[in-house]
Amino acid sequence: MSHQFHHRDLSELRFLITGGAGFIGSNLVEYLVRHGAGKIRILDNLLTGYRSNIEPFLSLPNVEFMEADIRDYNTCLSACEGIDYVSHQAALGSVPRSVKDPLATHSINATGFLNMLTAAKEKSVKRFVYASSSSVYGDHPVLPKREAETGNPLSPYAVSKKTNELYASVFGMTYGIEVIGLRYFNVFGPNQSPDGPYAAVIPLFMLAALQKSSPFIDGDGEQTRDFTYVENAVQANIRAFFANHPEAVNQVYNIAVGERLTINSLYTMIAGLAGSEVASTHRATRAGDIRDSLADISKAERLLEYHPTVKAKAGLEKTLTWFIKNHR
Repeated sequence: MSHQFHHRDLSELRFLITGGAGFIGSNLVEYLVRHGAGKIRILDNLLTGYRSNIEPFLSLPNVEFMEADIRDYNTCLSACEGIDYVSHQAALGSVPRSVKDPLATHSINATGFLNMLTAAKEKSVKRFVYASSSSVYGDHPVLPKREAETGNPLSPYAVSKKTNELYASVFGMTYGIEVIGLRYFNVFGPNQSPDGPYAAVIPLFMLAALQKSSPFIDGDGEQTRDFTYVENAVQANIRAFFANHPEAVNQVYNIAVGERLTINSLYTMIAGLAGSEVASTHRATRAGDIRDSLADISKAERLLEYHPTVKAKAGLEKTLTWFIKNHR
């Protein structure tokens, strides 16, 4: 990650990254380390995160790791002690996992979120930035997706993220806490694991292409997504910490690139980069999936000064380089 997304000296500022051993969280930790943040506290229960993602940073004097769970309110209070800015990335991802286990999804994504938001209020955190999701658009058919127009959620995961947005809005109005939500669209990149039954599509495709095996594609493969390289998600968090536009806080923003690819063309692109000629295998459509997704990012551009630096193809090339190094 070569770009700098802030204009302030970070050396006197204290950050908490929940889910900081996870995919997006660990990339955010890396950015803050590289730019000399005064204090970086990582909170993660390692349920879906990996200690190896943050291992290079754990010996640094400005980095602290709390292996603990956001479902425990006292843990959240301790984590927010003395913190200026929170980036709340901790969540149980995956639509299929939420369909299989809605209770776990709710307890982590909704109750855990409320614990963190309340703790941030109690400890007078300056600003609370959190990960929402494009899944909140549900069955709303219009493309591109605009923040003010959402439909009915299609999965327990989507309900949990919509719940976050509702709580954030109420806390902003009721308690005056500064909250910003980021609706991620299909983020991918280094540190995203291909392991486990709920792995995301891009790491699965990359692993298959490198191993010259056939990946599964759900449905006809013509569904579309706005794939967003992780550096863009990191940028959004940093911009959200320091956005000073008078209308910037207590809002949610689409974080994407504003381009869409079919799943079929995505695999073709990855297979081409990896030199694989193995065809994909199609299977049944997944329950709870949105058919098409494309973001209007003009609100984030206007109020957060967010401008994606890496488009999908360049991001896939960077990710494949990382994959070859880590998953051969």
